Amino acid sequence: MSSPQSGVCVIGGGVVGRRVIKRLQLLGPQRQVITIDGRATDLAATRRLDHIGVAVLTQPGSHYDTAMTLLGRGIAVVSIGDRVSDVAAMLGAREIADRCAVPFVVGAGMSPGLTGLIARHLATGLERVDEIHIAVHGTAGPECARQHHRALAGEATSVDGGEFVTSRAGVGRELAWFPEPVGAYDCYRAELPAPLTLHEVFPEASRITARLSANRRDRFTSRLPMLTPPHQEGGVGAVRVEVRGAVAGGARDTLIAGVAEMVGTAAAATAAAFAELASAGELPSGLVVPGDSRLDTVRVLHQIERFGVRLQEFTGVPSA
Repeated sequence: MSSPQSGVCVIGGGVVGRRVIKRLQLLGPQRQVITIDGRATDLAATRRLDHIGVAVLTQPGSHYDTAMTLLGRGIAVVSIGDRVSDVAAMLGAREIADRCAVPFVVGAGMSPGLTGLIARHLATGLERVDEIHIAVHGTAGPECARQHHRALAGEATSVDGGEFVTSRAGVGRELAWFPEPVGAYDCYRAELPAPLTLHEVFPEASRITARLSANRRDRFTSRLPMLTPPHQEGGVGAVRVEVRGAVAGGARDTLIAGVAEMVGTAAAATAAAFAELASAGELPSGLVVPGDSRLDTVRVLHQIERFGVRLQEFTGVPSA
């Protein structure tokens, strides 16, 4: 049986939420896992959370208010939220998280989330990190597709010279080579929160960018309502993380790794890994951002691999 405060609650029943539940249930029937509809508002009083130690937020929209309510009840929070304003607000809640003395994981999806873990993993091969560049391809469920649509019409945030700068989304085309079987796609600056979370854990990096794959129709219709209803789930997505810096002796090097997987699966595996580690008491209390140097990044990545997501590193040597 679950001990008091050992259960996990998943808020939101979309593609990612359902897969988080399945992955947590794979760890054994002794783990109590419940789900609450993402529209539930009276979380401060509901008795369903009495024996819950960790909550995973996968619902669409803002996560800030829900997270603050749960932290106030002493429940650790793992959020996959990827709206820039919402992520910025949660990153700004460090003092609140510290006072609550439980883990508050911000940006625990595919990107931000898995991308931060990959960046930290690559950074161990460098003496100094100067630049981090992220590229993202694909979407999970309908709300993720809508967010993709909005991201190409908003303001892109990046880090240049160690300072945040904004530019128009949908420009700055670069060809990004994603892990197979995805391959190459044109990617553009977009309203993505990855530069915010990466700057939090890599303040020494002078340049941080994030781009989103898009075709001509995506870009030209991004400022219009979606012309067709969003799909229930996209195909295989991918992330590509490029870290540049100096190795011992001062020489420059570039390290690249990524993942090719269904976006919902990659996000769910990352969120479930953080939820399991939080439930086991293996995360630091307070604000936690994937890529945090306090984390045992290899341990988290191994847990994600256990949930079926495989990391691929670019070595420059063709595979057989």
